[in-house]
Amino acid sequence: MGLGGTAKKLQKVTDMAEDVYTRLNDLRDQVIEMRETTQETKERVDRLERESAEMRALLEALAEEEGIDVESVSADAHIFEAEASGEGPGADGDTAADEASVDPSSTKTDAGE
Repeated sequence: MGLGGTAKKLQKVTDMAEDVYTRLNDLRDQVIEMRETTQETKERVDRLERESAEMRALLEALAEEEGIDVESVSADAHIFEAEASGEGPGADGDTAADEASVDPSSTKTDAGE
């Protein structure tokens, strides 16, 4: 009887070890897949950053050609974003004022042509 109980216990330990081994292999596969996905994502982000820099350079060149002050437009956009994310009704009123201040500068450029 003693050997039968020991055999059952050994079988139980063996089954548990196989289960742990299977889980460990699954985790290893998940880690490998995650590394691959992370690398692919990094490459994609790098490519998008390069494309964005190229587009920004093109836009700045076009803006300069048209006589548009890129820094002023960028500052206005940042102010608009900050006010849009702000709280209270004051942000909406200021946003309308900013939009009105941007429009006259574009008409100056149009009038200069």
